[in-house]
Amino acid sequence: MAESFIDLRSDTVTRPTAGMREAMATAEVGDDVYGEDPTVAALEAEVAALFGHEAALFAPTGSMANQIALQLVVPPGDELLCDADAHVVTYEIGAAAAYGGISSRTWPAVGADIDPDVVAGMVRPDGYFAVPTRAIAVEQTHNRGGGGVIPLTTLRELRRVADDHGLALHCDGARIWHAHVADGVPLAEYGALFDTLSVCLSKGLGAPIGSLVLGSAEKIDRARFIRKRMGGGMRQVGVLAAAGRYALAHHVTRLAEDHAKAARLAEAVAPFGVLAAPVRTNLVPLDLTKHPLDAKALAAAARAEGLLVSVLGPRTARLVTHMDVDDAGIDRAMEILTRLLRA
Repeated sequence: MAESFIDLRSDTVTRPTAGMREAMATAEVGDDVYGEDPTVAALEAEVAALFGHEAALFAPTGSMANQIALQLVVPPGDELLCDADAHVVTYEIGAAAAYGGISSRTWPAVGADIDPDVVAGMVRPDGYFAVPTRAIAVEQTHNRGGGGVIPLTTLRELRRVADDHGLALHCDGARIWHAHVADGVPLAEYGALFDTLSVCLSKGLGAPIGSLVLGSAEKIDRARFIRKRMGGGMRQVGVLAAAGRYALAHHVTRLAEDHAKAARLAEAVAPFGVLAAPVRTNLVPLDLTKHPLDAKALAAAARAEGLLVSVLGPRTARLVTHMDVDDAGIDRAMEILTRLLRA
């Protein structure tokens, strides 16, 4: 993408910093399929410890990490409960069914505002030839929910629901780092609530690639087998794990800067009635239902001015702040957006 563009489509567009490139270039490596890459092993141990889990497994993508985790907790033919906008059933191309044989059922999309009693009422027990529920999945922060943060009290209630019904609880924690920074909840406190988690290094943390699956040592042993089956066995991948380790050391606390930039964007567009939800982290969701411009028209007009906006639906757009857009870029984005929305 040309340097002249202010790219607010996603936080996945970030590029490695000079320090991260140096860490990659000097990384000690080995064959990870044989379990011999020391940098990967160090990354896995570090992330597992941060969340208080026994073990972790490095995977190339967040979708693969999620799907490995779901296969760990839901046998083929059994059921996963999640919300209708969950990434695991919206943006992973039916992988739960295609790879895991998993049946899914959803509660209405409410972003981070989950009602645990509604979820409890959906649980199907064994018997009567009904599909039994085996796990609940949540997303922290919630992508389609505008970067909303599920409150710790809600997560604790969902843990109680899972325990009462003998279910597993999975967290798609692609942006859990943002929740940690926004609400100050320790990562280990999040980790204690979930049987499995996936966490991403290539969004707000700025690594070029990589996610991890977290769980018990027994689960991660099985996860390694599933990863290989899915084509995710990697060789001298320490060059990428090194980027992740650098990101963890340097890019977590700075997420607060992205939250502040998103708040500025939200304040700029709010007078035009297009802010879809309160902005808590680095995502600014736009609802253009009542605006003359639809999402494609806004994105096209913004692109002509040098600003890239994500189109999520006919009347839904999104802005995402990240480390590659500085305050001057945000100032310019605000000027472009206010002018287009006013016109």
